Amino acid sequence: MVSNSVGAAGDGSADTGSADAITDVRLVDGAGLSPECTVLIDNGVISAIIPAASAVTTAPGAVVVEGRGGTLLPGLIDAHVHLLGLPDLERATQWGVTTMLDMGTSAMALTDSLRHRPGLADIRGSGNSASAPGGIQTTRMGMPAASAVTGPGDAPRFVADRVAEGADYVKVIVEDPAIMGAAALDVATIGALVDAAHQAGLKVIAHATTAAAVRLATTGGADVVTHAPLDAPLGDEVTAALVASNTVVVPTLTMMRAVAAAASRGQLPTHGAGVSFDHARATVSAWHRAGLAILAGTDSNMAPRSPAQVPHGESLHEELALLVDAGLTPADALLAATAAPAAVFGLTDRGVIEPGYRADLLLIDGDPVRDIRATRNIRGVWLAGLPAARPQAD
Repeated sequence: MVSNSVGAAGDGSADTGSADAITDVRLVDGAGLSPECTVLIDNGVISAIIPAASAVTTAPGAVVVEGRGGTLLPGLIDAHVHLLGLPDLERATQWGVTTMLDMGTSAMALTDSLRHRPGLADIRGSGNSASAPGGIQTTRMGMPAASAVTGPGDAPRFVADRVAEGADYVKVIVEDPAIMGAAALDVATIGALVDAAHQAGLKVIAHATTAAAVRLATTGGADVVTHAPLDAPLGDEVTAALVASNTVVVPTLTMMRAVAAAASRGQLPTHGAGVSFDHARATVSAWHRAGLAILAGTDSNMAPRSPAQVPHGESLHEELALLVDAGLTPADALLAATAAPAAVFGLTDRGVIEPGYRADLLLIDGDPVRDIRATRNIRGVWLAGLPAARPQAD
C-alpha cells in the first residue's frame, strides 16, 4: 500500500498538494530502468523529463517530491472491474490504479456518479451487459430484464440503449450453449451485437470463460475477449483465429483462480466437468507465445452474488505476478497494465511517462523489471498531478 515515507509533498503527508516536480527517479525503459531523472508537471500534465543533475526551477510554492532513486511508473490501468461505490475507487487508487474500466453494472448512472473525482481513479464503463433471456446475468447478478437480447433483431435496440446512456463500449456475455442451452446467446446474435456496436463506434468486449465461449466470441467478431477458459486449454485453431482478427485478450487470471476454486465446491453453473486454473494459465502462455495483445484486468468486485469477490487495487498487482508466472516478462506485464490498455481503449492521454501526457504516476521502491512484485512497494500515487485522495471515514 501507499507508504507515508514520501507522500505527495515529500513530508510524510499523502494529501498535501499537487506534485510539480518529482526528482531523482528512474523510469522503465524497454527491458530495464533509465538513469535517474526529474519529471516536471504543469497543470496535471507532464511537461518535461530532464537529467537528474540538471537544475530544477519551479514557481514559488511549487511542490517538489524527492524520489530518492525510486522507480516512477505510469499509473496502472485495470482493464476489467465492477464498481459498486466510492470505496471501490478509493481502495484501487491507494494501490496505484489510476484508471478503471468497468465491465458491467446494473445502471450506467452508477458509473456516471463515480466519474471525475479529484484524486481518485478515472473510470469508463459499459453499463448493462448483453445476455440471453434466462441467463444468470438477469436471474442472479442483478442486471435488468431489458439487458436480455432475444435474437439478432433485438441487437440494435440493446446497443441504442447503451449509446443513449453514454456507455464507452459494449459488454456481451458469451456462454457455452451445450451447458446453458437457450440461456446462451447464439453466434448470430453475438455477431449482430458486434455489428450494431461497430456502427455506433463502440468496441465489443466478450465475457468468455470456457473454450466453446471463446470460440463463439471469436466467430462473432468481438474486439476483446475477457477471461481465459477454465474447462480446457484453448486449441491452436482458435488461438490462430484470435491472432488473425487482432483480437485483444484480458485473461483475469486472479478471478479465474478464484472461480476455479468456487467450481470445485459446485458453485459454478456455467461450467461442466474438468474445471481447472491450470487450463487458464496454459492458455495465457499459448496466447503470449502466439503474440496476442494481452491486457491486465482483475474482474475485481465486491458483489455479494459474484462467483468470487476480488479486492480492488491490490488484485491488479497479483494479476501482474500471475501474468509473469504464465510466461510474460515483467516488462510485458507492466505494458499490459499501462500503455497497452490505453491504446486499445483509446485513452490517448495516458499510459506512458512522456511530455504531454497526464501525470498519472506511481512511485515505488525497487526494480519491477527484475521483480514484478516490486510494484507493491508504493511510496506515492498521483492522478493528473493530484495526490491520491485519502479514503473517507465510515
